[in-house]
Amino acid sequence: MTQITLRRPDDMHLHLRDGAMLKAVLPETARHFARAIIMPNLVPPVVTARDAAAYRERILAALPEGMAFEPLMTLYLTEATDPADVAVAHASGLVKAVKLYPAGATTNSASGVRDFDKVRGVLETMAEIGLPLCVHGEVTDSAIDIFDREAVFIDRVLDPIRRATPGLRVVMEHITTKDGVDYASAQGDDLAATITTHHLIINRNHILAGGIKPHYYCLPVAKREEHRLALRAAATSGAARFFLGTDSAPHPDALKEHACGCAGCFTATNTMALLAHVFEEEGAMDRLETFTSLSGAAFYGLPANEDRITLEKTDRPASFPAKIDTGAGTVTVFDPGFPVHWSVSC
Repeated sequence: MTQITLRRPDDMHLHLRDGAMLKAVLPETARHFARAIIMPNLVPPVVTARDAAAYRERILAALPEGMAFEPLMTLYLTEATDPADVAVAHASGLVKAVKLYPAGATTNSASGVRDFDKVRGVLETMAEIGLPLCVHGEVTDSAIDIFDREAVFIDRVLDPIRRATPGLRVVMEHITTKDGVDYASAQGDDLAATITTHHLIINRNHILAGGIKPHYYCLPVAKREEHRLALRAAATSGAARFFLGTDSAPHPDALKEHACGCAGCFTATNTMALLAHVFEEEGAMDRLETFTSLSGAAFYGLPANEDRITLEKTDRPASFPAKIDTGAGTVTVFDPGFPVHWSVSC
């Protein structure tokens, strides 16, 4: 196969930041993707319907002329979140999900949840109205090894929340372990999981072996090879509960290449080409559209996009920019470490 045409994809987990960074990185997503679930972990975070409406306006104002893109907004769950505001935001069509960050789990998560009993009312309201909860699934207990935090979160936090809140629709975002794959596979259709591009490609050796590679450092951190292979199997299975959420997360190089480097991989520029490479390796090109364009839309109750994109494979490796210049500093584009022969042609 040297060419494939798909419905225009959706990115069900995306960081756009704000200001100069937003203006620089938004075209990298809008070039290929029709819609994206926008993460709310700004400083200050997007907590209320008013915050979400204002952020959406800033995103649309930053969109280059001639590009079509729909930001799907989310709210940042705090212990002070008002269930009534969440319900109004959902009823208006503005907000498509609420994001749960355990406090201290990742970038800009200081306003997240420490006491889960304090958000029970919000979760019950969400279950009643059918609004999904997007979960960053890691515990923050310093006694728990960073490579075990996803598995422990499932047992200590996620499963108890779901048992206590029947009907709550949940997206396990950026799963990184076989534990996450197995848990998601065993649940009903009220639970789904996103998988990132980079977690299909790198394991923890890519970060640490032969010297620290800061541009491969992300949270949740990449795990052992057995987990990467489990993610590949899930993503290419065609199962509707698994779909793309890139977690593309731009940070200026100065903050990545730093004594305390920021977590995140910027994959918006070349995700579709990388996914074509992965799905071809797995003999699953016929399932690429399901993973990128159909299953996520279906879970969120959205129609599949009518527009199409075409990917082509060439004998010569495709060329992607190494860096994106922004008013907030250069951002390094994720390098898979091998030649990629696929690219989006139209």
